[in-house]
Amino acid sequence: MKRGRAAIAAVGTAAIAVALVTVTSGQSSAAERPDLAAAVRSGTVADQFGVQHSCSISYQGKQLDLGCDLQTVTTAPWSAALAVNDTPQGYGPADLAQAYGLPANVSGPQNTVTIVGVGAYPNLESDLAKYRSSYGLPACTTTNGCLSITDYHGGAPLQPSEPQIEETYAEETALDVDMASASCPSCKISMVQIPFDIGKLLEASLFGDSVPLADDFGTAVNQAVGKGTSSVSMSYGLPSGSHGAELATGAAAQALDHPGVAIVASSGDKGFTGNTQLWPSLVPTVTAAGGITLTKSGSGYAQTAWGAVHKGTFDGPGSGCSNDSGPAVGQPDSVAAYCGGHRAVADVSADADPATGVSVYDTWNPDGNGPSGWVVVGGTSAASPYIAGLYARAGNLSGVHGPNTLYAATGGIHDVTTGSNSQSGNCGSLPQATCVAGPGWDGPTGVGTPQGLSAF
Repeated sequence: MKRGRAAIAAVGTAAIAVALVTVTSGQSSAAERPDLAAAVRSGTVADQFGVQHSCSISYQGKQLDLGCDLQTVTTAPWSAALAVNDTPQGYGPADLAQAYGLPANVSGPQNTVTIVGVGAYPNLESDLAKYRSSYGLPACTTTNGCLSITDYHGGAPLQPSEPQIEETYAEETALDVDMASASCPSCKISMVQIPFDIGKLLEASLFGDSVPLADDFGTAVNQAVGKGTSSVSMSYGLPSGSHGAELATGAAAQALDHPGVAIVASSGDKGFTGNTQLWPSLVPTVTAAGGITLTKSGSGYAQTAWGAVHKGTFDGPGSGCSNDSGPAVGQPDSVAAYCGGHRAVADVSADADPATGVSVYDTWNPDGNGPSGWVVVGGTSAASPYIAGLYARAGNLSGVHGPNTLYAATGGIHDVTTGSNSQSGNCGSLPQATCVAGPGWDGPTGVGTPQGLSAF
């Protein structure tokens, strides 16, 4: 490990930045494409468009995962050109509210949803304003006190240090704040930014040591809780590697243990992963957000577990067991039994399939490789902030500790019973429920999807 760290230090941030190239590039106008909005609602995006894994970079011939879990629709299958539009094409707040049986009004408690993200995003406030005004949501600005943007110590917003990398993280952040707005239009939004650190990224990606990055997330969460937040979303998934036990119970995990505050994280986009889960979704006090495919069906919506092949790779919400963790708080013995008494992932779900994705507005594009307008985005990165917003909107936070209220709920959940996040439909040595949707709890969708607010 010391040899790896020395090598990273010797290369230097500036030199590494030259070698890092985002894999999303190119755009095309709406006039050149089929009807994307119709494809999203019918679930046929894969037939006419494509999907790009947006949160990775190329480093010395290898793709490094940046840890965020999002995918963006492209102009055609196998294309890297993002399908950028002048108007929203994916699902918006009203679509999702109808699908999940939420109140139609946008008023409610002014609780705070905190988004923990990585890197600078200079256009955050103006891009969020465009999203909210386009959907008729109340203004949320730093001037009216609805929006705050700080670094993870409570200081000033970050200034770009590696724009060509940070613009990728900015798309993740745009998705986060847009989904928090969609699920809780009346809530305040607190954006807490962790500085981009190439050394820590390489430690996690190349050497499987995510502890330094996890510590940063823990610092950010403690900062948000200290300021009185109601819920926190982390749309990130870090590999646990050989540090699983430390990540599950150590300082970074303890920073995510705050009774009365909902802490939510993405379960990941790599489908069923057996006994290896991502941090922080493996932490027992975190609500792990899985994902579904949401298609329009008559006057309603059909929901199945998300699982699909894109560019030869099988994608779906992360699920399975974490042998380094005890069961999630409130997780029944019958669910933990699928994992030998350990933590079973996920807990609850929302739309995550990029082929039935949500509208996101992002214009920070310093090198021309990222989005510059409306895009359609998916991944469990969409589910995490949406679920966090529902916790804040429901306002029943005094009894919340991890996902406990979801497992105790007698209503307020739609049970998703079809689909799988395993390409073979085979969970290996683990029980079928860990990768195949069915009645009751299952790995891809947890207890199911929201049906109103009572479960939160």
